[in-house]
Amino acid sequence: MSDRQAHAVILAGGSGSRLWPLSRQHLPKQFLSLDGEASLLQTTIDRLSPAIKAENILIVTQETHAKGEAYHALLPYHTLFEPVGRNTAPAIALAAAQLMADGSDPIMVVLPADHIIKDAARFRGHLSIAIKAAENGRLITFGIQPTRPDTGFGYIKVHRDPAADKEAPGGTCDMSEVYTVERFTEKPDHATAEHFLKQGDYYWNSGMFVWRASVILAEIRRHLPAVHQIAQTILEESRAGMPFQQAVEEHFAAMPSISIDYGVLEKSDRVSLIPCDIGWNDVGSWHAVHEISAKDGNGNTLQGNVIALECHNSLIRAEKRLVAAIGVEDLCVIETTDAVLISKSDQTQRVREVVDMLDQRGATEHVCHAKVNRPWGSYTVLEEDQDGFKIKRIEVAPGARLSLQSHNQRSEHWVVVSGTATVTNGNEVITVQKNQSTYIPIGAKHRLENLGTEPLHIVEVQVGEYLGEDDIQRYEDNYGR
Repeated sequence: MSDRQAHAVILAGGSGSRLWPLSRQHLPKQFLSLDGEASLLQTTIDRLSPAIKAENILIVTQETHAKGEAYHALLPYHTLFEPVGRNTAPAIALAAAQLMADGSDPIMVVLPADHIIKDAARFRGHLSIAIKAAENGRLITFGIQPTRPDTGFGYIKVHRDPAADKEAPGGTCDMSEVYTVERFTEKPDHATAEHFLKQGDYYWNSGMFVWRASVILAEIRRHLPAVHQIAQTILEESRAGMPFQQAVEEHFAAMPSISIDYGVLEKSDRVSLIPCDIGWNDVGSWHAVHEISAKDGNGNTLQGNVIALECHNSLIRAEKRLVAAIGVEDLCVIETTDAVLISKSDQTQRVREVVDMLDQRGATEHVCHAKVNRPWGSYTVLEEDQDGFKIKRIEVAPGARLSLQSHNQRSEHWVVVSGTATVTNGNEVITVQKNQSTYIPIGAKHRLENLGTEPLHIVEVQVGEYLGEDDIQRYEDNYGR
């Protein structure tokens, strides 16, 4: 099979709440770097090369990511937007339908965007075997050899006679590394996990899959007819001339929310598993991040401006301020501009409870960072007061411009601190140099542009009865918002 026949579908719609406060709703963990300079998403894409080319990568995500904080990360790739979250089965059905919209039937390599794999070369070797097995009509999952009785993973039991998988005449796949799946078990209790570990025929479910698009759609039709019917409606309308994304917008919300594992794979008789020893980690908690990170002689992972005296087996990460720790053990300390997490290492799975409490309070610290990326640059909230003012630092990239917009409940004062601003204010277009300022009245149509070759930095003071980011009406926008 040629490289062009295999497509990667990368699922990047998750919220990553267990890695708060670094991960936020508007910029979740898949778009962040945890173990190096590249984001988890970019690392997932990079490890596919050269088996799958960039033009054959489809990222399924949320439109808010693609037109917001993750704009530049997603720009080079094909994207498919979920209007609402509906778990993995609808997302995969949607991707399979789009890949078949032009009449083709490619192999789909389905990967979460937020996993770490240390041995990329070995992963690509397993991927090659999986692609060949998928040509024979199998649904392939990658199984991870358990190293402990972990209750946070699903388990897959296999039948170790690979001959059971040799069902396609003339098949070229070496099936000695492909085992028939007997059953799935969702997140067992500790005693059951220990039993699985001792028995030896069980693997962790990695959530990575390989199959032909038509085969997974056929299994979805068999086991999840409601999902298949909506995917088929979207496919038919796209073939009749409606843009695929528009058809998704009209029908996707009616999808039931269900995982591909529970909805299809646990019921299908076509599932096979390839055991993988690839240094895999789903980085589902700060404790997991500590496990995969480089450590000093005391078992500590120290990132950023950190001083640690007589500390042991701890993860301490500073994003902005100095963090000093003395005599602590088995802790995770994560500092960001607007929040600090302190947790016992074995309690970091409970971070999601903190996020739930923030949501109940109507807080914003779980939604976005103090610094918010935008397609045109970024803004940082320096201060916000209940008396009706907010101060921001705004950076506009060279050649970029904000939308033509207005606000109904606030005025804005702009002071240029570096660079040169081109400002549309009503019917007037002016140039504002360093150490100069301008005023935007309530209701005025306005735009900020950087026509120069250096970044533009301004300080913005908002004054008004309401200062929310949703008080904006756009008239023209380069980024389709």
